[in-house]
Amino acid sequence: MADRALVTGGAGFIGSNLVRALLAEGTEVVVLDNLSTGSKANLEEVADHVELIEGSILDADALKRAITGAARVFHLAAQVSVPASMVDPAHNDAVNCQGTQRVLEQAREAGVQRVVYSASCAVYGNAAGLPKHEGSTLAPESPYAASKYYGEVLGGVWSRSMGLEVASLRYFNVFGARQSPSGGYAAAIPIFVQRTLDGAPIIIHGDGLQTRDFIHVDNVVSANLLASRAPDAPGGVFNIGSGVQTSILELTQKIAETVGSATSVTHSEARHGDVRHSVADISLAERALGYAPAVDLMTGLERTVSWQREQR
Repeated sequence: MADRALVTGGAGFIGSNLVRALLAEGTEVVVLDNLSTGSKANLEEVADHVELIEGSILDADALKRAITGAARVFHLAAQVSVPASMVDPAHNDAVNCQGTQRVLEQAREAGVQRVVYSASCAVYGNAAGLPKHEGSTLAPESPYAASKYYGEVLGGVWSRSMGLEVASLRYFNVFGARQSPSGGYAAAIPIFVQRTLDGAPIIIHGDGLQTRDFIHVDNVVSANLLASRAPDAPGGVFNIGSGVQTSILELTQKIAETVGSATSVTHSEARHGDVRHSVADISLAERALGYAPAVDLMTGLERTVSWQREQR
């Protein structure tokens, strides 16, 4: 079988970065994306080298067409917002639960060698104990978190019982180029960078002392490529983070330092479903996948600020 890969959600933030890395490896790439949050602009400079199928993972015909001939599938297509999942849990379930099951079913039927599933650190919720390791107590706080855990469980079942190799990667807080600062559910870093560049105050939900493990997208792309090849990956669940804990207030200071201008902060109410503290134990991914986060937070912020300046 030729080295052909399907990236579901490949026109999105992480997916479009992964597509570029696969092309650089010489892989033939197919993208399946309904462009609900992804964008053709994210693939603009590589469009001639990628087969883009506009469609949902819930569209059986589009999914079958996209997956045929693929040796590897990187399943990133998802409803990715915690707040949106609280507002419309039924849509979240359809995309993240039913959609993932359909991807796995089609992958097995198509003879795919391995699926790498994009999971989430949201599964840990506010359970006690840091850093979070793969055996930590799980306490999902939102329909989004619950649905991403369901995808992991499916991946384990398909690996153990259904003859399909599946590896699940629990991403922590990913940031970097092609992450949109617009929209009601945009992530913190692109919004904070944009507001700092604009000289506008940064709005923090809560007191700002909540912590996150921010991981640059290049590290996440590397983890996907490793998980698609590593002999010990199938059936496994792996934390993909930096192993470094950063508060939201500290993050605003680092962004101001990177941009080279002062910033002001205002506070609003904490959001329902948000986790208080989060940081990854990445030792299992280091051992089993050979994963090592090569891009640290400050380097990642420099790249992100540079990219957002270019977009302006």
